[in-house]
Amino acid sequence: MKKPIWLLPAALLLLSACEREKREFRPAQVSEETDEKIALSSLSAGPSPPSQQTTGKGKNFEENAYHISEGQKLYTWFNCNGCHSNGGGGSGPALMDDRWIYGGSIEHIVQTIREGRPNGMPSFRGKIPDDQVWQIAAYVRSMGRYTPKAASPARRDDMHPGPAEQRRPPAEMNPGGSIPSSAQMPQ
Repeated sequence: MKKPIWLLPAALLLLSACEREKREFRPAQVSEETDEKIALSSLSAGPSPPSQQTTGKGKNFEENAYHISEGQKLYTWFNCNGCHSNGGGGSGPALMDDRWIYGGSIEHIVQTIREGRPNGMPSFRGKIPDDQVWQIAAYVRSMGRYTPKAASPARRDDMHPGPAEQRRPPAEMNPGGSIPSSAQMPQ
């Protein structure tokens, strides 16, 4: 049995095109954190706006589905939903809308988590590793739909009143040509 000679180069070409997602399974220590220089206000002395310097680390977290889903777990584990509910607000501000007091970029959210804010938001500097802070911030950004749709986490089934779609019993088929009872006029 002869095998086509072109099969081997085609297989090698396909395998070389595959790229695995790179993940760090051990986060950096708590003492190692990025140094983001961000402005909390657009006001500055002189004609130019305040200068900002970011490391670009936020883009890696915002566009990665693994980091966002880990942030979703951490959001619950660190009891962020105790104040912010499930993003809709409670004793803390809502995280799903477009109103951000201290800025809505991922760098601003990281700064808020690290440093805390007056009137309630505690500081988590030195308590949460840097990568986990970035993951939580990426998840918070996904609540407001600021992340790519392909990277956004799935809905949480524990927040839905009914069982997940895969766990529901099969629906009864409605034979064509008949009007379902819900569409009939009340008597």
